[in-house]
Amino acid sequence: MADALRKADPVGARAVENETNWRRGYLTHFRRAVEAGIGDPAAARAVAADGLRSAHQLTRFDDIALDEAIDTVAPSQRLTSRIVDGTAAPETELTIPYRGERLSGRALLDQLDAWVEHGIITQSCSEAVQTVQDNPDWLRLDGDTVVVLGAGAEMGPYRALLRWGASVVAVDLPRSGIQERVLEVAADSAGTTRVPQRAEPDETDTGANLLTELPALAHWLGSLDGRLVLGNYCYADGGTHVRLSMAADALGAHLVEQRPDTALAFLATPTDAFATPAAEVERANAAYARRGPSRMLRTPMRAISGGRLLQRNYPPGADPGLCDALVPQQGPNYALAKRLQRWRATTARANGTAVSLNVAPATRTRSVVKNKALAAAYAGSHRFGVEIFDPATSNTLMAALLAYDLRAGAAPQAEPWQDEAVNAAHGGLWTAAYHPRSALGLAAVLGIGALRG
Repeated sequence: MADALRKADPVGARAVENETNWRRGYLTHFRRAVEAGIGDPAAARAVAADGLRSAHQLTRFDDIALDEAIDTVAPSQRLTSRIVDGTAAPETELTIPYRGERLSGRALLDQLDAWVEHGIITQSCSEAVQTVQDNPDWLRLDGDTVVVLGAGAEMGPYRALLRWGASVVAVDLPRSGIQERVLEVAADSAGTTRVPQRAEPDETDTGANLLTELPALAHWLGSLDGRLVLGNYCYADGGTHVRLSMAADALGAHLVEQRPDTALAFLATPTDAFATPAAEVERANAAYARRGPSRMLRTPMRAISGGRLLQRNYPPGADPGLCDALVPQQGPNYALAKRLQRWRATTARANGTAVSLNVAPATRTRSVVKNKALAAAYAGSHRFGVEIFDPATSNTLMAALLAYDLRAGAAPQAEPWQDEAVNAAHGGLWTAAYHPRSALGLAAVLGIGALRG
Protein backbone atom coordinates (compact mmCIF):
# COMPACT_ATOMS: atom_id res chain seq x y z
CA MET A 1 0.00 0.00 0.00
CA ALA A 2 2.92 2.34 0.69
CA ASP A 3 4.28 1.72 -2.82
CA ALA A 4 0.83 2.36 -4.31
CA LEU A 5 0.70 5.77 -2.64
CA ARG A 6 4.32 6.77 -3.04
CA LYS A 7 3.86 8.92 -6.18
CA ALA A 8 0.28 10.09 -5.76
CA ASP A 9 0.40 10.73 -2.00
CA PRO A 10 3.93 10.63 -0.49
CA VAL A 11 2.60 11.69 2.92
CA GLY A 12 0.12 8.82 2.79
CA ALA A 13 2.92 6.40 1.87
CA ARG A 14 4.92 7.46 4.94
CA ALA A 15 1.81 7.09 7.09
CA VAL A 16 1.48 3.49 5.91
CA GLU A 17 5.13 2.77 6.70
CA ASN A 18 4.75 4.31 10.16
CA GLU A 19 1.54 2.42 10.99
CA THR A 20 2.17 0.38 14.15
CA ASN A 21 -1.14 -1.51 14.25
CA TRP A 22 -1.94 -2.58 10.71
CA ARG A 23 -4.69 -4.99 11.76
CA ARG A 24 -6.79 -2.13 13.13
CA GLY A 25 -5.26 0.86 11.38
CA TYR A 26 -5.46 -0.31 7.75
CA LEU A 27 -8.86 1.30 7.18
CA THR A 28 -7.51 4.84 6.96
CA HIS A 29 -4.84 3.89 4.43
CA PHE A 30 -7.19 1.97 2.13
CA ARG A 31 -9.51 4.96 2.12
CA ARG A 32 -6.60 7.27 1.38
CA ALA A 33 -5.63 5.20 -1.66
CA VAL A 34 -9.06 6.03 -3.14
CA GLU A 35 -8.99 9.69 -2.17
CA ALA A 36 -5.61 10.17 -3.86
CA GLY A 37 -7.14 9.54 -7.27
CA ILE A 38 -10.36 11.55 -7.07
CA GLY A 39 -10.24 14.38 -9.60
CA ASP A 40 -6.85 13.22 -10.89
CA PRO A 41 -7.15 10.28 -13.32
CA ALA A 42 -3.38 10.02 -13.73
CA ALA A 43 -2.94 9.71 -9.96
CA ALA A 44 -5.65 7.07 -9.74
CA ARG A 45 -3.98 5.01 -12.45
CA ALA A 46 -0.58 5.46 -10.80
CA VAL A 47 -1.93 4.14 -7.49
CA ALA A 48 -3.33 1.08 -9.29
CA ALA A 49 -0.28 0.39 -11.45
CA ASP A 50 2.26 0.97 -8.67
CA GLY A 51 0.27 -1.10 -6.19
CA LEU A 52 0.09 -4.02 -8.61
CA ARG A 53 3.76 -3.70 -9.52
CA SER A 54 4.77 -3.85 -5.86
CA ALA A 55 2.48 -6.79 -5.14
CA HIS A 56 3.92 -8.76 -8.05
CA GLN A 57 7.49 -7.99 -6.97
CA LEU A 58 6.75 -9.21 -3.45
CA THR A 59 4.96 -12.42 -4.47
CA ARG A 60 6.66 -15.72 -5.26
CA PHE A 61 5.62 -18.99 -6.84
CA ASP A 62 7.93 -21.82 -5.77
CA ASP A 63 10.57 -19.21 -4.83
CA ILE A 64 10.44 -17.73 -8.34
CA ALA A 65 9.17 -14.25 -9.11
CA LEU A 66 5.45 -14.53 -9.81
CA ASP A 67 5.65 -12.87 -13.23
CA GLU A 68 8.26 -15.40 -14.38
CA ALA A 69 6.67 -18.52 -12.95
CA ILE A 70 4.13 -19.27 -15.67
CA ASP A 71 6.80 -19.41 -18.36
CA THR A 72 9.62 -20.99 -16.35
CA VAL A 73 8.07 -23.44 -13.88
CA ALA A 74 7.28 -26.86 -15.30
CA PRO A 75 3.58 -27.63 -14.76
CA SER A 76 3.02 -30.09 -11.92
CA GLN A 77 0.06 -31.53 -13.81
CA ARG A 78 -0.92 -31.79 -17.45
CA LEU A 79 -4.46 -30.54 -17.90
CA THR A 80 -6.86 -31.40 -20.69
CA SER A 81 -10.54 -30.60 -21.17
CA ARG A 82 -13.49 -32.61 -19.99
CA ILE A 83 -16.45 -31.27 -21.95
CA VAL A 84 -20.01 -31.49 -20.64
CA ASP A 85 -22.89 -30.50 -22.93
CA GLY A 86 -26.01 -29.63 -20.99
CA THR A 87 -29.34 -31.14 -21.95
CA ALA A 88 -31.74 -28.33 -20.97
CA ALA A 89 -33.21 -25.67 -23.24
CA PRO A 90 -31.64 -22.22 -22.80
CA GLU A 91 -33.66 -19.46 -21.16
CA THR A 92 -34.82 -16.99 -23.77
CA GLU A 93 -35.56 -14.07 -21.46
CA LEU A 94 -33.87 -12.52 -18.47
CA THR A 95 -35.32 -13.64 -15.14
CA ILE A 96 -33.97 -12.79 -11.69
CA PRO A 97 -34.96 -14.79 -8.58
CA TYR A 98 -36.16 -12.57 -5.76
CA ARG A 99 -37.91 -13.49 -2.52
CA GLY A 100 -39.32 -16.76 -3.76
CA GLU A 101 -40.29 -15.58 -7.25
CA ARG A 102 -38.56 -15.36 -10.62
CA LEU A 103 -39.01 -11.84 -11.88
CA SER A 104 -39.27 -11.17 -15.59
CA GLY A 105 -40.98 -8.71 -17.91
CA ARG A 106 -42.98 -6.01 -16.15
CA ALA A 107 -42.38 -7.50 -12.71
CA LEU A 108 -38.62 -7.20 -13.17
CA LEU A 109 -38.93 -3.62 -14.40
CA ASP A 110 -41.04 -2.74 -11.36
CA GLN A 111 -38.46 -4.25 -9.01
CA LEU A 112 -35.63 -2.36 -10.71
CA ASP A 113 -37.64 0.85 -10.30
CA ALA A 114 -38.23 0.03 -6.62
CA TRP A 115 -34.53 -0.60 -6.01
CA VAL A 116 -33.66 2.73 -7.63
CA GLU A 117 -36.38 4.54 -5.68
CA HIS A 118 -35.10 3.15 -2.39
CA GLY A 119 -31.46 3.84 -3.23
CA ILE A 120 -30.43 0.18 -3.47
CA ILE A 121 -28.93 0.33 -6.98
CA THR A 122 -27.87 3.20 -9.21
CA GLN A 123 -30.02 4.40 -12.07
CA SER A 124 -27.30 3.26 -14.49
CA CYS A 125 -27.48 -0.26 -13.02
CA SER A 126 -31.21 -0.38 -13.67
CA GLU A 127 -30.75 0.85 -17.22
CA ALA A 128 -28.04 -1.73 -17.91
CA VAL A 129 -30.24 -4.60 -16.72
CA GLN A 130 -33.14 -3.28 -18.80
CA THR A 131 -30.86 -3.19 -21.85
CA VAL A 132 -30.02 -6.86 -21.32
CA GLN A 133 -33.71 -7.60 -20.86
CA ASP A 134 -34.36 -5.95 -24.23
CA ASN A 135 -31.56 -7.97 -25.86
CA PRO A 136 -32.00 -11.53 -24.57
CA ASP A 137 -29.70 -12.86 -27.30
CA TRP A 138 -26.83 -11.30 -25.32
CA LEU A 139 -27.31 -13.84 -22.53
CA ARG A 140 -25.66 -16.66 -24.48
CA LEU A 141 -22.50 -14.59 -25.00
CA ASP A 142 -21.96 -16.30 -28.35
CA GLY A 143 -18.31 -16.32 -29.35
CA ASP A 144 -17.04 -15.89 -25.79
CA THR A 145 -15.89 -18.51 -23.31
CA VAL A 146 -16.23 -17.33 -19.72
CA VAL A 147 -13.59 -18.78 -17.41
CA VAL A 148 -15.12 -18.87 -13.94
CA LEU A 149 -12.36 -19.06 -11.34
CA GLY A 150 -14.17 -20.32 -8.26
CA ALA A 151 -17.02 -22.02 -10.12
CA GLY A 152 -18.57 -23.17 -6.85
CA ALA A 153 -18.62 -19.68 -5.31
CA GLU A 154 -22.04 -18.41 -4.26
CA MET A 155 -21.48 -15.01 -5.89
CA GLY A 156 -20.18 -16.35 -9.20
CA PRO A 157 -22.14 -16.36 -12.50
CA TYR A 158 -21.63 -20.08 -13.20
CA ARG A 159 -25.23 -21.23 -12.84
CA ALA A 160 -26.79 -18.21 -14.55
CA LEU A 161 -24.49 -18.37 -17.56
CA LEU A 162 -25.21 -22.05 -18.07
CA ARG A 163 -28.97 -21.50 -17.79
CA TRP A 164 -28.59 -19.00 -20.62
CA GLY A 165 -26.67 -21.45 -22.81
CA ALA A 166 -23.23 -19.87 -22.58
CA SER A 167 -19.86 -21.56 -23.01
CA VAL A 168 -18.10 -21.76 -19.64
CA VAL A 169 -14.83 -23.03 -18.24
CA ALA A 170 -15.39 -24.12 -14.63
CA VAL A 171 -12.27 -23.96 -12.46
CA ASP A 172 -12.40 -24.99 -8.82
CA LEU A 173 -10.47 -27.14 -6.40
CA PRO A 174 -9.92 -30.84 -7.23
CA ARG A 175 -12.06 -32.02 -4.35
CA SER A 176 -14.72 -34.63 -4.93
CA GLY A 177 -17.60 -32.74 -3.28
CA ILE A 178 -16.88 -29.51 -5.16
CA GLN A 179 -16.38 -31.24 -8.50
CA GLU A 180 -19.54 -33.31 -8.13
CA ARG A 181 -21.57 -30.11 -7.71
CA VAL A 182 -19.81 -28.38 -10.61
CA LEU A 183 -20.43 -31.32 -12.96
CA GLU A 184 -24.04 -31.76 -11.82
CA VAL A 185 -24.82 -28.12 -12.63
CA ALA A 186 -23.12 -28.53 -16.01
CA ALA A 187 -25.10 -31.65 -16.92
CA ASP A 188 -28.44 -30.08 -16.01
CA SER A 189 -27.71 -26.84 -17.87
CA ALA A 190 -28.29 -25.44 -21.34
CA GLY A 191 -24.64 -24.54 -21.93
CA THR A 192 -21.30 -26.17 -22.67
CA THR A 193 -18.86 -26.58 -19.80
CA ARG A 194 -15.15 -27.30 -19.94
CA VAL A 195 -13.58 -28.59 -16.76
CA PRO A 196 -9.83 -29.12 -16.33
CA GLN A 197 -9.09 -32.84 -16.49
CA ARG A 198 -6.06 -33.97 -14.52
CA ALA A 199 -3.65 -36.51 -15.99
CA GLU A 200 -2.62 -37.66 -12.49
CA PRO A 201 -5.73 -37.36 -10.29
CA ASP A 202 -5.50 -36.88 -6.54
CA GLU A 203 -8.94 -36.87 -4.88
CA THR A 204 -10.68 -36.57 -8.23
CA ASP A 205 -9.75 -36.45 -11.90
CA THR A 206 -11.22 -32.97 -12.51
CA GLY A 207 -10.48 -29.56 -11.07
CA ALA A 208 -7.30 -27.57 -10.47
CA ASN A 209 -5.74 -25.61 -7.63
CA LEU A 210 -4.95 -22.07 -8.74
CA LEU A 211 -2.32 -21.68 -6.00
CA THR A 212 -0.28 -24.78 -6.81
CA GLU A 213 -1.07 -25.39 -10.49
CA LEU A 214 -0.91 -21.87 -11.90
CA PRO A 215 1.46 -22.70 -14.82
CA ALA A 216 -0.63 -25.73 -15.85
CA LEU A 217 -3.83 -23.68 -15.80
CA ALA A 218 -2.24 -20.89 -17.82
CA HIS A 219 -1.01 -23.27 -20.52
CA TRP A 220 -4.33 -25.12 -20.70
CA LEU A 221 -6.45 -21.97 -20.90
CA GLY A 222 -4.10 -20.51 -23.49
CA SER A 223 -4.79 -23.49 -25.76
CA LEU A 224 -8.58 -22.97 -25.88
CA ASP A 225 -10.25 -21.47 -28.94
CA GLY A 226 -12.21 -18.23 -29.07
CA ARG A 227 -12.12 -15.13 -26.90
CA LEU A 228 -11.68 -15.82 -23.23
CA VAL A 229 -13.34 -13.83 -20.45
CA LEU A 230 -11.37 -14.49 -17.27
CA GLY A 231 -13.61 -13.98 -14.24
CA ASN A 232 -12.16 -14.04 -10.73
CA TYR A 233 -14.82 -15.15 -8.24
CA CYS A 234 -12.49 -16.90 -5.78
CA TYR A 235 -12.78 -16.49 -2.03
CA ALA A 236 -10.83 -17.88 0.90
CA ASP A 237 -10.27 -16.86 4.50
CA GLY A 238 -7.31 -14.78 5.62
CA GLY A 239 -4.09 -14.51 3.66
CA THR A 240 -5.10 -17.26 1.25
CA HIS A 241 -7.53 -14.80 -0.32
CA VAL A 242 -4.63 -12.45 -1.13
CA ARG A 243 -2.67 -15.35 -2.65
CA LEU A 244 -5.67 -16.33 -4.78
CA SER A 245 -6.11 -12.77 -6.01
CA MET A 246 -2.44 -12.59 -6.93
CA ALA A 247 -2.52 -15.94 -8.73
CA ALA A 248 -5.61 -14.89 -10.66
CA ASP A 249 -3.99 -11.55 -11.45
CA ALA A 250 -0.85 -13.22 -12.81
CA LEU A 251 -3.02 -15.55 -14.87
CA GLY A 252 -5.02 -12.64 -16.28
CA ALA A 253 -1.92 -10.60 -17.10
CA HIS A 254 -0.39 -13.61 -18.86
CA LEU A 255 -3.50 -14.33 -20.94
CA VAL A 256 -3.93 -10.68 -21.94
CA GLU A 257 -0.30 -10.56 -23.06
CA GLN A 258 -0.57 -13.79 -25.03
CA ARG A 259 -4.12 -13.20 -26.30
CA PRO A 260 -4.87 -9.45 -26.37
CA ASP A 261 -8.58 -9.98 -26.99
CA THR A 262 -8.96 -11.56 -23.52
CA ALA A 263 -11.47 -9.76 -21.28
CA LEU A 264 -11.29 -9.58 -17.48
CA ALA A 265 -14.21 -9.74 -15.04
CA PHE A 266 -14.49 -9.03 -11.31
CA LEU A 267 -17.04 -8.30 -8.62
CA ALA A 268 -16.24 -5.39 -6.32
CA THR A 269 -17.32 -5.75 -2.71
CA PRO A 270 -19.61 -2.99 -1.40
CA THR A 271 -17.72 -3.08 1.91
CA ASP A 272 -14.85 -1.01 0.58
CA ALA A 273 -14.19 2.70 0.05
CA PHE A 274 -15.62 4.22 -3.14
CA ALA A 275 -16.03 7.67 -4.60
CA THR A 276 -19.75 8.11 -5.17
CA PRO A 277 -21.71 10.33 -7.58
CA ALA A 278 -23.56 13.47 -6.48
CA ALA A 279 -26.94 11.76 -6.93
CA GLU A 280 -26.11 9.19 -4.24
CA VAL A 281 -24.75 11.91 -1.96
CA GLU A 282 -27.91 13.98 -2.30
CA ARG A 283 -30.10 10.98 -1.48
CA ALA A 284 -28.02 10.16 1.60
CA ASN A 285 -28.11 13.74 2.87
CA ALA A 286 -31.86 13.90 2.32
CA ALA A 287 -32.22 10.74 4.40
CA TYR A 288 -30.05 12.28 7.12
CA ALA A 289 -32.30 15.36 7.26
CA ARG A 290 -35.55 13.38 7.20
CA ARG A 291 -37.52 13.21 10.41
CA GLY A 292 -38.04 9.77 11.85
CA PRO A 293 -37.08 7.39 14.70
CA SER A 294 -33.39 7.30 13.78
CA ARG A 295 -33.19 11.09 13.82
CA MET A 296 -34.72 11.25 17.29
CA LEU A 297 -32.18 8.73 18.54
CA ARG A 298 -29.25 10.38 16.79
CA THR A 299 -28.45 13.15 19.29
CA PRO A 300 -28.49 11.01 22.44
CA MET A 301 -26.62 8.16 20.73
CA ARG A 302 -23.92 10.50 19.49
CA ALA A 303 -23.61 12.08 22.93
CA ILE A 304 -23.31 8.71 24.66
CA SER A 305 -20.73 7.45 22.14
CA GLY A 306 -18.65 10.61 22.02
CA GLY A 307 -19.72 11.24 18.43
CA ARG A 308 -18.76 7.81 17.09
CA LEU A 309 -22.29 6.57 16.40
CA LEU A 310 -24.64 7.69 13.62
CA GLN A 311 -22.24 10.04 11.84
CA ARG A 312 -23.54 11.45 8.58
CA ASN A 313 -22.37 9.56 5.50
CA TYR A 314 -21.24 12.63 3.51
CA PRO A 315 -20.65 16.33 4.10
CA PRO A 316 -23.27 18.57 2.45
CA GLY A 317 -22.69 19.21 -1.25
CA ALA A 318 -19.92 16.63 -1.74
CA ASP A 319 -19.40 15.90 -5.45
CA PRO A 320 -18.21 13.25 -5.57
CA GLY A 321 -18.67 11.88 -2.10
CA LEU A 322 -16.61 9.12 -0.56
CA CYS A 323 -18.44 6.20 1.01
CA ASP A 324 -16.10 4.42 3.38
CA ALA A 325 -17.83 1.11 4.04
CA LEU A 326 -14.73 -0.88 4.97
CA VAL A 327 -15.64 -3.34 7.73
CA PRO A 328 -12.94 -3.97 10.38
CA GLN A 329 -14.21 -7.51 11.02
CA GLN A 330 -13.34 -8.51 7.46
CA GLY A 331 -9.71 -7.58 7.98
CA PRO A 332 -6.84 -6.23 5.86
CA ASN A 333 -6.32 -9.45 3.90
CA TYR A 334 -9.85 -9.30 2.50
CA ALA A 335 -9.49 -5.57 1.79
CA LEU A 336 -6.22 -6.08 -0.10
CA ALA A 337 -7.49 -9.08 -2.07
CA LYS A 338 -10.45 -7.05 -3.34
CA ARG A 339 -8.43 -3.86 -3.88
CA LEU A 340 -5.96 -5.77 -6.08
CA GLN A 341 -8.87 -6.61 -8.36
CA ARG A 342 -9.94 -2.97 -8.59
CA TRP A 343 -6.38 -1.95 -9.36
CA ARG A 344 -6.17 -4.53 -12.16
CA ALA A 345 -9.47 -3.34 -13.62
CA THR A 346 -8.21 0.25 -13.66
CA THR A 347 -4.86 -0.66 -15.19
CA ALA A 348 -6.26 -3.05 -17.78
CA ARG A 349 -8.96 -0.63 -18.86
CA ALA A 350 -6.34 2.09 -19.36
CA ASN A 351 -4.42 -0.30 -21.62
CA GLY A 352 -7.45 -1.00 -23.80
CA THR A 353 -8.48 -4.36 -22.32
CA ALA A 354 -12.20 -5.10 -22.04
CA VAL A 355 -13.11 -5.11 -18.34
CA SER A 356 -16.24 -5.89 -16.37
CA LEU A 357 -16.07 -4.74 -12.75
CA ASN A 358 -19.31 -4.00 -10.94
CA VAL A 359 -20.09 -3.30 -7.31
CA ALA A 360 -22.22 -6.16 -5.99
CA PRO A 361 -24.69 -5.83 -3.09
CA ALA A 362 -24.00 -7.17 0.36
CA THR A 363 -25.15 -10.79 0.24
CA ARG A 364 -25.94 -13.55 2.74
CA THR A 365 -23.18 -15.87 1.62
CA ARG A 366 -21.94 -18.64 3.89
CA SER A 367 -18.57 -16.93 4.24
CA VAL A 368 -20.25 -13.82 5.66
CA VAL A 369 -22.97 -15.21 7.89
CA LYS A 370 -20.58 -17.61 9.64
CA ASN A 371 -19.21 -14.46 11.30
CA LYS A 372 -21.75 -13.87 14.07
CA ALA A 373 -21.12 -10.12 14.28
CA LEU A 374 -21.57 -9.63 10.55
CA ALA A 375 -24.61 -11.91 10.47
CA ALA A 376 -26.25 -9.80 13.18
CA ALA A 377 -25.35 -6.55 11.42
CA TYR A 378 -26.83 -7.87 8.18
CA ALA A 379 -30.02 -8.86 9.99
CA GLY A 380 -30.45 -5.32 11.36
CA SER A 381 -29.19 -3.36 8.36
CA HIS A 382 -32.64 -2.75 6.86
CA ARG A 383 -33.26 -0.31 9.74
CA PHE A 384 -30.65 1.94 8.09
CA GLY A 385 -31.79 1.68 4.48
CA VAL A 386 -29.52 -1.19 3.43
CA GLU A 387 -30.88 -4.30 1.71
CA ILE A 388 -29.01 -7.59 2.06
CA PHE A 389 -29.50 -9.83 -0.96
CA ASP A 390 -29.84 -13.59 -1.19
CA PRO A 391 -27.03 -15.26 -3.19
CA ALA A 392 -29.31 -16.36 -6.04
CA THR A 393 -30.51 -12.79 -6.58
CA SER A 394 -27.03 -11.31 -6.42
CA ASN A 395 -25.28 -13.76 -8.69
CA THR A 396 -27.97 -13.55 -11.39
CA LEU A 397 -28.12 -9.76 -11.25
CA MET A 398 -24.34 -9.54 -11.52
CA ALA A 399 -24.26 -12.08 -14.36
CA ALA A 400 -26.69 -9.85 -16.27
CA LEU A 401 -24.35 -6.90 -15.73
CA LEU A 402 -21.46 -9.02 -17.00
CA ALA A 403 -23.44 -9.70 -20.19
CA TYR A 404 -24.09 -5.98 -20.52
CA ASP A 405 -20.41 -5.10 -20.13
CA LEU A 406 -19.35 -7.67 -22.73
CA ARG A 407 -21.97 -6.71 -25.32
CA ALA A 408 -22.97 -3.06 -24.90
CA GLY A 409 -19.61 -1.61 -25.91
CA ALA A 410 -19.82 1.28 -23.42
CA ALA A 411 -16.83 3.64 -23.48
CA PRO A 412 -14.68 4.09 -20.35
CA GLN A 413 -15.50 7.03 -18.10
CA ALA A 414 -13.29 10.09 -17.69
CA GLU A 415 -12.01 8.95 -14.28
CA PRO A 416 -11.42 5.47 -12.82
CA TRP A 417 -13.75 6.13 -9.88
CA GLN A 418 -16.56 6.82 -12.34
CA ASP A 419 -15.99 3.45 -14.02
CA GLU A 420 -16.51 1.84 -10.61
CA ALA A 421 -19.61 3.91 -9.87
CA VAL A 422 -21.42 3.05 -13.12
CA ASN A 423 -23.93 0.17 -12.82
CA ALA A 424 -23.29 -0.19 -9.08
CA ALA A 425 -25.62 -2.43 -7.07
CA HIS A 426 -24.36 -1.16 -3.72
CA GLY A 427 -27.36 -2.35 -1.71
CA GLY A 428 -28.00 1.04 -0.10
CA LEU A 429 -24.60 1.63 1.50
CA TRP A 430 -23.93 4.60 -0.80
CA THR A 431 -27.27 6.26 -0.13
CA ALA A 432 -27.55 5.54 3.60
CA ALA A 433 -27.91 8.51 5.93
CA TYR A 434 -25.10 7.33 8.19
CA HIS A 435 -21.47 6.44 7.74
CA PRO A 436 -21.64 2.61 7.53
CA ARG A 437 -19.23 1.89 10.38
CA SER A 438 -20.98 4.36 12.66
CA ALA A 439 -24.21 2.37 12.28
CA LEU A 440 -22.72 -1.13 12.13
CA GLY A 441 -22.81 -1.77 15.88
CA LEU A 442 -26.39 -0.58 16.24
CA ALA A 443 -27.43 -2.68 13.25
CA ALA A 444 -25.86 -5.71 14.93
CA VAL A 445 -27.69 -5.04 18.20
CA LEU A 446 -30.98 -4.67 16.36
CA GLY A 447 -30.27 -7.79 14.29
CA ILE A 448 -29.52 -10.13 17.17
CA GLY A 449 -33.23 -10.45 17.99
CA ALA A 450 -34.07 -11.20 14.37
CA LEU A 451 -31.47 -13.97 14.24
CA ARG A 452 -32.73 -15.53 17.44
CA GLY A 453 -36.28 -15.39 16.14
